[in-house]
Amino acid sequence: MTSLLRPRSGCRLSSQVRHLATPSASTPKSKTSFRETLVSGPSLDDFISGEPIEHVVLGNTTGPRLPSFLKTKIPSGASFNKIKKDLRGLGLHTVCEEARCPNIGDCWGGKEGATAEEGKRAATATIMLMGDTCTRGCRFCSVKTSRAPPPLDPHEPENTAEAISRWGLGYIVLTSVDRDDLVDGGAHHFAETIMKIKQKAPQILVEALTGDFAGNLENVSLVAKSGLDVYAHNVETVEELTPFVRDRRATFRQSLRVLEHAKKEGVRIIKTSIMLGVGETEEQVMDALRELRKINVDVVTFGQYMRPTKRHMKVDRYVEPSEFDQWKQVADDMGFSYVASGPLVRSSYKAGEYFIENMLKGKATENRVRNLVTQEASTSYTQTT
Repeated sequence: MTSLLRPRSGCRLSSQVRHLATPSASTPKSKTSFRETLVSGPSLDDFISGEPIEHVVLGNTTGPRLPSFLKTKIPSGASFNKIKKDLRGLGLHTVCEEARCPNIGDCWGGKEGATAEEGKRAATATIMLMGDTCTRGCRFCSVKTSRAPPPLDPHEPENTAEAISRWGLGYIVLTSVDRDDLVDGGAHHFAETIMKIKQKAPQILVEALTGDFAGNLENVSLVAKSGLDVYAHNVETVEELTPFVRDRRATFRQSLRVLEHAKKEGVRIIKTSIMLGVGETEEQVMDALRELRKINVDVVTFGQYMRPTKRHMKVDRYVEPSEFDQWKQVADDMGFSYVASGPLVRSSYKAGEYFIENMLKGKATENRVRNLVTQEASTSYTQTT
């Protein structure tokens, strides 16, 4: 038995023992090599000497870099925070947030140095109706898309009107996703919301920024006759680039027909917007402006296209502020009532609302004076006869 426990002669027990604490023969060489690398590398003096050293460039160096004039501050302020809190409480969607607008702090911030209430009255918010999911897939827009969005909320017109009437804003912009899944494109829903706002708060000026309703002019009429103050529909880009920028169901000529028909229905102010920096030429922009003037568009805005995510079309170039100033002068000379033009200007940018608000009030005063003159002339004629 004891013989079984004895190790066999010639058996090396030491080969079965693991010496974990024993360094390998190659370790000293590795340490030496690492120390030599550190010694031969750059020192602190190299970094602070001011002499150029080899460095690694991160990011995409082939595309145009974002210029300083397109960088905006992080939104903040009492008016901004109050509006954001109100929106969450009222359950309203805004295109300002959904489309990642760079002006959100500017528009929601109201007037500088004003009280919270004054700031709120001066602020502009763009409420998005009919949900936050669009049936179209424009290559510049970051709004969610689906062929079958959720059904409309039948209580949204009433709830939105009630919320806006209590909100205290002087100017509100209503827009919506495209709903090609609906027979009327959502026109009745849009119009009902506007009518309820005007019933509850007739002093609020309402701008409707609509889609093209697939070219159905009856639906355009429905919204145009709902009591709104401004009808807006964006052509987005020049005619030649429309197939590459917008959804295939949208065309430049179809957008022109929408704007022209809204004007014929008696809307006081018609408005549209053009993005620059998507590959357009100067002559193409001129042609687009001529077409807009032919149908008596009142307001046009120019802004820089900003790529929302890497999944969207690339920016062709960043347009200099001086070029935006030139387009403003060109459009003014062509007879547009108002032009907002700048790198960060968007179709609902507050600068436009300030002018349009005064324009609407001016027209209202003009109409009152005209009515008074007519009444006085009628009275005088009656007395003399």
